Amino acid sequence: MLFLFFPRARLIWLAAASSLALGFGAWAQPPSAGPKSILFERANVFDGKTNRLVPNQYVLIQGNRIVSITPTPPADASSAVRLAAEGKTLIPGLIDVHVHMIFGALTMQELLAPDMTPEKAVAQAGVAANKMLLRGFTSVRDVGGPVFALKSEIDRGRINGPRIWPSGAMISQTSGHGDLRLPGEPSRRFFGVVSRAERLGATFVADGRDEVLTAVRENLKMGASQIKLMAGGGTSSAYDPVDVTQYTFDEMKAAVEAAEDWGTYVTVHAYTTRAITRAVRAGVKCIEHGQLLDAPTLRLMKKNGVWLSCQNLVADTPDMDPLRREKRKPVIEGQARVWPLAKKMKVKLAWGTDFLFEPHLNEQQNEYLLTLTAWFTPFEILKMVTHDNGQLLALAGNRSPYPGPVGVVEAGAMADVILVDGNPLENIPLIAQPATAFLVIVKDGQIVKNLLR
Repeated sequence: MLFLFFPRARLIWLAAASSLALGFGAWAQPPSAGPKSILFERANVFDGKTNRLVPNQYVLIQGNRIVSITPTPPADASSAVRLAAEGKTLIPGLIDVHVHMIFGALTMQELLAPDMTPEKAVAQAGVAANKMLLRGFTSVRDVGGPVFALKSEIDRGRINGPRIWPSGAMISQTSGHGDLRLPGEPSRRFFGVVSRAERLGATFVADGRDEVLTAVRENLKMGASQIKLMAGGGTSSAYDPVDVTQYTFDEMKAAVEAAEDWGTYVTVHAYTTRAITRAVRAGVKCIEHGQLLDAPTLRLMKKNGVWLSCQNLVADTPDMDPLRREKRKPVIEGQARVWPLAKKMKVKLAWGTDFLFEPHLNEQQNEYLLTLTAWFTPFEILKMVTHDNGQLLALAGNRSPYPGPVGVVEAGAMADVILVDGNPLENIPLIAQPATAFLVIVKDGQIVKNLLR
């Protein structure tokens, strides 16, 4: 399993450092200062919410906000950089709400390498973050891992990458999906010490109400925008079958109370109806995965306004461990049932990828969106990966690290937009061709890609 490398003191130092380059300034390619104003001229606008384009609009960006969308040129755009957008479609930046920016950028062998350092890890994850941004993903929700240092470097402009809503260390019970100890590492309560994975900021193994409260509050102290708990078994973890339920109601309720005291929410890893029912009744606001859900449990989620953040997980690979393949079988089979059922029942739906330890999969991030065409229209897919995912990010309330709405093209929204060469509402495969179809990408009012030059 995973054993990382971020001692918490070092992590705090990395995240807080404001004047040090940390040894990777030479390769970082932050966006240029760029223009203060950008004007897209005569763009066809998809606002993220409406099943039609508004044709021939002038979209003015000033600073890091969209300030106006008008059918005629705005009077205050004389100094703006003008981008000819006639016949092209302006859409919101894409959003992936289930990523692991550190875990997804490195292989297990790289993570375990003796010469791996925090600087190397952030540098390598930074390269992956830049590629993700150039695929059009301007915002992501990181649902577990030592991501605070990377987020800090992106926010300071030292690394190109998407906005990150961080969860911090995964919170797991003993023997839960986030218990990443080696078999030879006994519990700290029984003759052992704090595990290496915990010391390195990957996870908290927390049992009982008091420990859960402390773990949640530690993540919030570090800047978590939401909290991630393991509420059920997993397919890639060593100790827990998929069918098990994790955390008692009281433990889970404690996490919810601590998060709500900070104005934010808890999301949980869970597949089964039993685990999800307990989580919903404890006040959890989002379920990650849920491939084994049934109609009554989806109905309970809808009644309580709970989000389902689902994925189409990668298929089995030839070299996959047979035990893991067997554990994954019901989850993979459940994907084709849960998506259309959740849609039919009008549950709040969000989409993410959940790539782990296989960096080559990151290049397929956009293509995974196209797998949704089995159940969703092009409009529904675009709306989910922009507006709907943005609404889930907004659930963090005042703990959101960014001051405005994302996932929409409207006045007052954050200036995260993509100019597409064509109309993805009619030709959805364009969304999986970022290298050629995404002519301009703007994040936070900065042009990070421009093929119109």
